Amino acid sequence: MQSRLTKTLYLGLAALSLGAVTAVSTTANAASKAKVTSTKKLSSAPETRNVVATGKNALYTKPGTVKGAKVVASKAKMAKLANSKKSADYFRAYSIATTNKGSVYYKVVTMNGKYRGYVYGGKNADAFAGGITSAETTKSAALPSRTAGFKLTDVKKNTLWNAPKYTQYKAKKVSMYGVKDTDTFTVSKAATKTREGSLYYYVTDAQRPSVSGWIYVGNGYQDATTVTLGGLTLGTAEAAATNDNSVKIVYRDAAGQSVGNATWITAAAKTKAGDKVNDAKNVAGVSLSDFIANSKPANYKLNATVDTANATYGNTVYVDVVAAATSKIQMVIDNVDAKAGTVTNPLGVNDVLSASDLSATLSTAGINALTGTQGQAFSTTDLNAVKTALGANNAVKGAKVYHDANGKSYYYEFTFEPENFNGDNRTKNYGDTLKASFKATLVEGKLNTTTSNSNWIA
Repeated sequence: MQSRLTKTLYLGLAALSLGAVTAVSTTANAASKAKVTSTKKLSSAPETRNVVATGKNALYTKPGTVKGAKVVASKAKMAKLANSKKSADYFRAYSIATTNKGSVYYKVVTMNGKYRGYVYGGKNADAFAGGITSAETTKSAALPSRTAGFKLTDVKKNTLWNAPKYTQYKAKKVSMYGVKDTDTFTVSKAATKTREGSLYYYVTDAQRPSVSGWIYVGNGYQDATTVTLGGLTLGTAEAAATNDNSVKIVYRDAAGQSVGNATWITAAAKTKAGDKVNDAKNVAGVSLSDFIANSKPANYKLNATVDTANATYGNTVYVDVVAAATSKIQMVIDNVDAKAGTVTNPLGVNDVLSASDLSATLSTAGINALTGTQGQAFSTTDLNAVKTALGANNAVKGAKVYHDANGKSYYYEFTFEPENFNGDNRTKNYGDTLKASFKATLVEGKLNTTTSNSNWIA
């Protein structure tokens, strides 16, 4: 009887063990049934694809329910990234995968490139959900009371960025080629990093308008006693404005209404009200006429050259301006030469290039030609100037690396095709987006990227 009981117990335990194994196996098989049925590269504007983790889902090497998916960042780690105070821990979404279960997974990467993988995004491919949600990485800030006459604190160290660092994926430094320590910069925008709260100004080199970008400015410009603000400086503190040392400037629109004002203060000593300004300069080394041009209100342009020959201290100079609009250029591929190889996710005809796809420059003349009177049609002269500036780039190297099935590296070179430029843009007004066609040629080899000002690219 003891023997029979022992056998019965053994058989019972064996049955239980088999049942347990079967249950685990069934669970694994059920999980492995999810398969990716479609993948798609996201093509909306890059800044609209900035996202933040919610902490509800982990990050995986593959969509989480697909066989072989491994954890890149646990749910707990994603929760920490969700509550981070660093912009580097935001994500950029760049592709989407859908499974046969109807689930959506987004492939994302942190702004610093540390974490990359798939995160659950809900059941709707039209909105971020589940493990991520949309993020505003910067917030608009008020412009300073002074917007012109700034210099770089150190030209060799204080560079400009096409976006405040880590607020956009692969934010990069702007080429400072040709910039001198005597160049003055004008502020046109201000923003703070949402997480850190640090303040940045968007500045343009008054002597080289093709050089522009974002720079950290500490607490920003406060008043006439401000000397240094982060990467910008005024050299010496500006004196308080009096009738004996300053000239007021009032900007008027076509209706004669004031749309802005500024005050120029001389660096010269012992000047008196009523004295002519002549060729005097302020502490930043800027003359009255240049100060007037640099300080015009945003979205306006001077209606004519301002004559300051008779300007005197203690008086007001009235400057007529007209509403202005600035266009950007959408770069579209109309021809692809892929004879060099076969790569994953290649570019195709009608693909639109973004600033992250290439490093291209536009001459000062080309950038100036993009701005004109609001509502007016582009002049042939300005279209030709833009076309000439685009053509001066020759073959522009792309900024992305592509690989074939064997891991070999490739990149694209882009060549402007001017034949249809004027025709494509014949009905455009200033402020409209211009279209420029480019040929994309696949090139085998490693890519040495460079930086450039890309604020003119749509």
